Amino acid sequence: MKIERPKAKQTMPDSAKKVFSGKIYDVYQWEQKMYDGSVAVFERLKRADTVSIIPVTVDGQIIVGLQEQPGTQAHFAPIAGRVDAGEETFAAAKRELLEETGYEAAEWSLLHAYQPTMKIEWAIFTFVARGCKQISEQSLDAGEKIELKFLSFEEFIEMAARGDFGEHELKIMALEAKLDEKKMETLRKEVLG
Repeated sequence: MKIERPKAKQTMPDSAKKVFSGKIYDVYQWEQKMYDGSVAVFERLKRADTVSIIPVTVDGQIIVGLQEQPGTQAHFAPIAGRVDAGEETFAAAKRELLEETGYEAAEWSLLHAYQPTMKIEWAIFTFVARGCKQISEQSLDAGEKIELKFLSFEEFIEMAARGDFGEHELKIMALEAKLDEKKMETLRKEVLG
């Protein structure tokens, strides 16, 4: 599957220098000429891209995770994770689905891709994985607890519309669908096939 990375909301010039390397974020700085002729230091973060998956089982149930990580309260979230260095986005989506659920999909499509903020170089890719069947047990990282929950399409839309997932674009899609019958039918087809 050919996947185009969405453009950043703010470009980082070639002159930007990495001033800090963290576990998740790197910090870049550069000098920027201002409108009055003065010069200021600008700063931007960079992090690995994220894949988010909406898995749909062979019987039409949507899988979400009741997730917990050290220092966080349990919360509902889509199946998701970081794209590893050198890894293709689609390969990361397939890996995360298998690791977090033990399921494999027969059919994939890209629902949406965007960069959520201007000051961070970071793209989120939301995939739909249809025809999911369990082929193994979960293989979670040491810092993950994920209890799988199976929802109908309607339950999934209600959860997304409340913003329970924390993913703004998914919330916007769900809210628009609730307000517009045609958008609801389009989203239903994009998710359920």
